[in-house]
Amino acid sequence: MLSKLQLLSVYFGDDIIYKIYLRSQVIHKLFESNPELDINKLDLFHLQFTQSLIDLLRKIKKNNEGNISLLFDEIQINKEMIERLNDPTYTLANFNIEKQRQALKINLSLRKLFQVLSDSANDNPLSKNINSFSSRFAADFFYTISNDLVEEVTAYNLPGVYKNEYATIQRKLMGVLCKYDFKTEFYCGLKSGSQVIEIYKFLEVDRYFLYAPQDSLFVFFDKAKIADIDMSTNLSKKEKLVYELKNKNDKLEGNAAAMKVYMPAEITSLLADNYKKISDISFLDDITNIDVQANILKSMLNTDLI
Repeated sequence: MLSKLQLLSVYFGDDIIYKIYLRSQVIHKLFESNPELDINKLDLFHLQFTQSLIDLLRKIKKNNEGNISLLFDEIQINKEMIERLNDPTYTLANFNIEKQRQALKINLSLRKLFQVLSDSANDNPLSKNINSFSSRFAADFFYTISNDLVEEVTAYNLPGVYKNEYATIQRKLMGVLCKYDFKTEFYCGLKSGSQVIEIYKFLEVDRYFLYAPQDSLFVFFDKAKIADIDMSTNLSKKEKLVYELKNKNDKLEGNAAAMKVYMPAEITSLLADNYKKISDISFLDDITNIDVQANILKSMLNTDLI
């Protein structure tokens, strides 16, 4: 029993448990050194007090380990989720590369559109898979706007556009594109439900236009319309979630270490009282004090504190 109590004192790392273990060892040695003492009283002490204390500590230990197991299950689930979310196809680095490619596609498509419209040809000027960019990245990297704003910024007057079966472009926008040699870059993406809009900026002037893939529409865009959008973070939703899950796992692992040796305050107080009692009493004179403390320990096994 002393060996079991020692192991539990090491497990919990609690000073009062270790003091109780040392005091119990002293009591045990007292009987070993004095053969004339009634050995039955030592047996009673161990059976009543030591065993009751061991049972109580084991129950706390088992309960703590059960709670820790739940924490580690959650940590493992989070790790599996992180692995699934770390798909390189949808990382920020990949997005930054692809938006440059998309800008090249848009610029090339606009050049071809100018030629098609000038020649009154029927060729499709839009680059192959030009809409795959939005379908891949809109969910994670495009900013959400209202449907009303989508309708507002995509509205145009029919007399003010060039139009064929493949695309619609604002006449004035085509003029500005020609002036700046079709040199633009991707600025940001917007979305509202299933609708997406790509915003582009001229390299040589602070002007913007949009491309609406669902309508193959190109019109000027007023950046002031999205002035309230916070563009300070470039993390995708998936990358934000990965960051949050990693932080959560760090906290859970810290909680697990504390939870391993957790002991209710009522139990800690009881153990301190027990130590005081077994340090003061004379077992030869007042063995009933052990019975009282043992009964208190046993009653703790049946409470909701653990």
